[in-house]
Amino acid sequence: MDEVLLRTLTPTVIGILVRRGADFAAAEDAVQDALVEAVRGWPDDPPRDPKGWLVAVAWRKFLDAARADTSRRRREVRAEVEPMPGPSEVADDTLQLYFLCAHPSLTPASAVALTLRAVGGLTTRQIAQAYLVPEATMAQRISRAKRTVSGVRFTEPGDVATVLRVLYLVFNEGYSGDVDLAAEAIRLTRELAARTDHEEVAGLLALMLLHHARRAARTGPDGRLVPLAEQDRSRWDTRLIAEGVDVLQRALARDRLGEFQAQAAVAALHADAPTVEETDWVQIVEWYDELVRLTDSPVARLNRAVAVGEADGPRAGLAALARLDPALPRYAAVAAYLRERDGDLVAAARLYADAARSAPSLAERDHLTRQAARLNARLRGQR
Repeated sequence: MDEVLLRTLTPTVIGILVRRGADFAAAEDAVQDALVEAVRGWPDDPPRDPKGWLVAVAWRKFLDAARADTSRRRREVRAEVEPMPGPSEVADDTLQLYFLCAHPSLTPASAVALTLRAVGGLTTRQIAQAYLVPEATMAQRISRAKRTVSGVRFTEPGDVATVLRVLYLVFNEGYSGDVDLAAEAIRLTRELAARTDHEEVAGLLALMLLHHARRAARTGPDGRLVPLAEQDRSRWDTRLIAEGVDVLQRALARDRLGEFQAQAAVAALHADAPTVEETDWVQIVEWYDELVRLTDSPVARLNRAVAVGEADGPRAGLAALARLDPALPRYAAVAAYLRERDGDLVAAARLYADAARSAPSLAERDHLTRQAARLNARLRGQR
């Protein structure tokens, strides 16, 4: 096997696929798949035209992936915007593919990344944002995962915990990102809940339902992001909230707390408050304490700082925030909010502008920019 030849041909073959109509990321993935086949097959049966062979196989891989993506999107279109309660009635092999990609030969992080790319339909950039790592790092991780599983037989499926992590990230991207995958993630989690008696599966399903219940209120008529505190709660789906709370209560009754149950408990407390002023922030802080204990997640600590600021005042929230890394995504946005509540409008306006520059989505950037403009206008009026 001439590995130097393969490395030399790779950019050329990617360029050919791009000229044929594939976008760069899809072309790169297809060529990686073709290289895996080359590594497996060329030592015993080398082609007479290596470049032609790679182009043909990579183009076939691209077309197969494009057809699979089209089929997945058709399933999403058929799915209702608001998922029906109860177990899933439509069964397909998607959930099985999730388990197969979560192969025991892979680390959990690599299995999640591979599944999100190969089955979930997320781009490498979207996955990198979810993992808080550079896009190039995630691309290398996915490529290594593909190479790892290229020579194994998919007879031993992965574990439930890894599949739950994938479904959680798919839902988050569908809920807040550019691709609408939330309903599909809920459908698959319902199907998983019907197949397995696992309290964290129930916890994840409850979390998804409670977040999805607020979907209609998350954006205004002009498409602008509406923060939780400003949402019209009459637009929340009470049917989904009731189902989510019921699923969560049954999971918590088993007394085997996990991170998804803790997150769902926070979401349930928000859903239970008739107004933002009636939110039980003290109990929310307690649930974030549990979540930090379970995960030691910097994101959980960041959200806890917000809750502490609501329960004990903005200075207490800023003290909790000071213990975190300022490079953490959305750190500046949280600092801006707490500074504004503490009366430091100059610092808050600057921090909102800083947060807008690093916002992960256009809607969030627009919201933070408007927050900075609002405070700057207020400061000019005070002069």
